[in-house]
Amino acid sequence: MSAAARLKVLQQHLTSGVVSFLNSRHPAGEETTGPTSGETIPHAHPRRLCYTLENTVLTPEQRQFYEENGFLLIKKLVSNENIELYREEFERICRREVEVPGLTIMRDVSISKTEYVPDQRAISKIQSFENNETLFKYCCLPEILKYVECFTGPNIMAMHTMLINKPPDTGTKTSRHPMHQDLHYFPFRPADQLVCAWTAMERVDRNNGCLVVLPGTHKSRLKRHDYPEWKDGVNKMYHGVRDYDPSHPRIHLVMEKGDTVFFHPLLVHGSGTNRTQGFRKAISCHFASSDCYYIDVKGTTQENVEQEVLGVGRRKYNIDEDVTLADIWTIKGRLVQGERTNL
Repeated sequence: MSAAARLKVLQQHLTSGVVSFLNSRHPAGEETTGPTSGETIPHAHPRRLCYTLENTVLTPEQRQFYEENGFLLIKKLVSNENIELYREEFERICRREVEVPGLTIMRDVSISKTEYVPDQRAISKIQSFENNETLFKYCCLPEILKYVECFTGPNIMAMHTMLINKPPDTGTKTSRHPMHQDLHYFPFRPADQLVCAWTAMERVDRNNGCLVVLPGTHKSRLKRHDYPEWKDGVNKMYHGVRDYDPSHPRIHLVMEKGDTVFFHPLLVHGSGTNRTQGFRKAISCHFASSDCYYIDVKGTTQENVEQEVLGVGRRKYNIDEDVTLADIWTIKGRLVQGERTNL
């Protein structure tokens, strides 16, 4: 089957919300018939796997899929009860009933240019909720960590946390997120020992701005990122890949409430505009092996993000001139399993 034909089959499975061909077990070498297309998907012959570790959680098919594509979607992984708990806590934070040390609250650039909007409608995203006991429970869920360990190994740090509240687009398209690689923001390596868990808090599709991924781009290098030149502005820290191939095949990840996608930090991905009247919510955490190590990003393509982060920190929090990006991540990271070694 050609790459284009395989991508077409993959798109049919994902957009239909059916991924049983990824979640079921089949002996190596068998062919699995796609449940919606009727086409057969040949399983590749066993080869050395670079992006996943030996484990008893992922099937051979799931491991091979992640190796080739850089992401893996698991259906109904997080319970409705937990998701509603996170939703209620987010709303309490928006109403300022809860104070969270170190939390970053962000507004869409189009909202910030309008009159005051009350409650959660004013907030497009919160970051760094590691000091909120309720939201941080997401990062400690056994059902999440059992998959994370397949990529990081047993010593796991929660490094970056977000709850995204993508607002209805005002017509400016500022609710979209430019195509990017998450590793751009992180001064730790190796990249293959990092993974993001991203859970839909309601149905997400192309109408409300689902994730879009470029399969296989996790095998490429970290590219230069800058703010895209969008007519009506760009949200703070929404850097985009400068030279990715816009003709590269892409997958729009249609997900139901509780579905979780795990993806590599070099995978090029973004999200579209929210064309509905509701707020599209998702909760996520970037995990890393505590055996990872920090790097100096000066003189690299990541120096621009370091300068921006430290500039904000010096203005808002009076941090010292000699503080580095690695210092900030050392403070933010929290151990969720095993031992804290390097990070």
